[in-house]
Amino acid sequence: MESLTEILIVGIIFGCFFGIFYLFFTTRNSERLALIEKGADASTFRIGKETAQKRSLGQIFNVLKIGLFLVGGGLGVAVGFFMGTLGMDEGAAYPSMILIFAGLGLVTYYLISRKKID
Repeated sequence: MESLTEILIVGIIFGCFFGIFYLFFTTRNSERLALIEKGADASTFRIGKETAQKRSLGQIFNVLKIGLFLVGGGLGVAVGFFMGTLGMDEGAAYPSMILIFAGLGLVTYYLISRKKID
């Protein structure tokens, strides 16, 4: 009986995701067709090259920011472990090192992005 309920739950979740995506794309398509029938220019659906380049550059910088933050956090965990083995209180070693190195990762991101923008 448990496997039947598990299969049912997975099926319901899959059906919900499918329904959401189906409604999203069909609604978007019908809205676009209605605008075109009313005489709206189809170029409103295209993104200009400049906008796409700015958007992709912004996405690259967001990924870089998240990556440097997580690398800094990971280094903070490692350094916190070593500080704990050297005798520092572990209750203070982990949070302080994680925050210090994550902050250093964000400062590094700022320096890199400032150079790229200029």
